[in-house]
Amino acid sequence: MKLDLNKFSELEKRIMAGGIGATVLINAVYWSEWSYFIVFLLIGLLAQVEFYQLLGLEGKRFPLKSFGTFVGMLMFILTFIVERGELPAIVYYWVFVILSGVYFIKLYVKTDLKPFANIAFTFLGIIYVALPFALLNTVIFEGEQYHFEVVLGCLLLLWANDSGAYFSGRLFGKRKLFLRISPKKTWEGSIGGGLLSLLVGYGISHFFGYLPSWQWFGISLIIVVAGTYGDLVESLFKRSMRIKDSGDVIPGHGGFLDRFDSLLLAAPFIVAFLKTAKYF
Repeated sequence: MKLDLNKFSELEKRIMAGGIGATVLINAVYWSEWSYFIVFLLIGLLAQVEFYQLLGLEGKRFPLKSFGTFVGMLMFILTFIVERGELPAIVYYWVFVILSGVYFIKLYVKTDLKPFANIAFTFLGIIYVALPFALLNTVIFEGEQYHFEVVLGCLLLLWANDSGAYFSGRLFGKRKLFLRISPKKTWEGSIGGGLLSLLVGYGISHFFGYLPSWQWFGISLIIVVAGTYGDLVESLFKRSMRIKDSGDVIPGHGGFLDRFDSLLLAAPFIVAFLKTAKYF
């Protein structure tokens, strides 16, 4: 029996898809490092493919989609294996060697009239999409021991911020947060998301003792600020492409970039914060 999604409202589809996605992610992260690895490798792959496909909508941009996606997935795989203690960190240098291959490839593409612009677009897909997912691997291992708490806590905080902003904005939203980029976002929604994220951060600090309370609050603040800007950055990208959603694979949410845009910008800040916090 086929489920007819058209009979559901956007809110109902959003809740159902969000519930299913959250269940898959929570179980994958909690179950083992390998289930986490498989699911996040797949998410990173699909998000990067989606990004390159959107770049090609205007027919004037020709990034090296396959090569860029390959490098992005290689970064994720290598960081996971290195942080797990199975390879020395020296292999990171080889990523830069492989990445330089984009220049050699473009030398032999005679039809590309703007090779360096397309090289830049190739790099952008790696830096904007793949790198944040790879960076997560550097904080889930401590002494080669997998700790699900960091990623799961970040996901819960991101969902709290998104949900709080969505419902607060619908109920109380009046003052536009960034009208030029995202007309629907409001200050009231942003404040509501921030308060819920801090509340969830307080709860997480009692359940996940892997990090001290002040670090969980720090992550909450980063997600409120950087996560909100991550959403705005992706909205800016979509407006430049003249599209509403990055895709339609997730009912009520759009594409993978739509669902993980906050994490893409927040992840580097979270990793930098946690790495720096070790010195205090």
